[in-house]
Amino acid sequence: MLLLLISAVAPSVALLYYFYIKDKYEKEPRHMLFKAFALGSLAVVPVVFFELRLNIFDLAEMDYLMASYTAFVVAGLVEEGFKFLIFWFFLWKNKNFNEMYDGIVYSVFISLGFATTENIGYVLLSGFHTAFIRSVTAVPAHALFGVTMGYYFGKARFAVEKKRVRYLTLAFIVPILLHGIYDFILFSQSMELMLLFIPYMLYLWKRGLGNVDELSERSPFAFRKKRENKK
Repeated sequence: MLLLLISAVAPSVALLYYFYIKDKYEKEPRHMLFKAFALGSLAVVPVVFFELRLNIFDLAEMDYLMASYTAFVVAGLVEEGFKFLIFWFFLWKNKNFNEMYDGIVYSVFISLGFATTENIGYVLLSGFHTAFIRSVTAVPAHALFGVTMGYYFGKARFAVEKKRVRYLTLAFIVPILLHGIYDFILFSQSMELMLLFIPYMLYLWKRGLGNVDELSERSPFAFRKKRENKK
């Protein structure tokens, strides 16, 4: 049991550490990170409640239309929608959100809080094989959806009013689309689409790391440090 729990949690710990250390100039308070992670974990309860009621199709008998509904609405909209609401109500106006990259940090902690709790359930039910598969697929995918959401939240935080609305809209819509595509490939049970799974994961990583690199350097603390070095 203990080894199963470790195998379920370890991928999230590794990813949390990676995105945490990429915050180069002003680390977020630990109590805020714990809050984000805990709220993401608790989101599993309402997500399961809504998904059970919205999930009206049998996965074993899905056509493309059924798979689309389940992937984009049941999974994508519900899961990313709750993550968005957590960020909006509990973190958006927090004084510690004072760099663009902070958006990524907080969003990743929310996403991996959710993914960790979800992963524990799957792994306890299905064992080490599931733990390995999800450690290189579902858990990183949740983190990368979080990167995307946090990227747009970060841009919105420091944008003028007109652009802020646009970035907030993207923070909501783009993770749902990315999540929906991920699940649609799996739910469609099409061998042709499954050939796209690894390229799609590579795309998510390339996109996510690009977002991380961009915002981790766009910090007021970075600009201040550069000015001080020039003196």
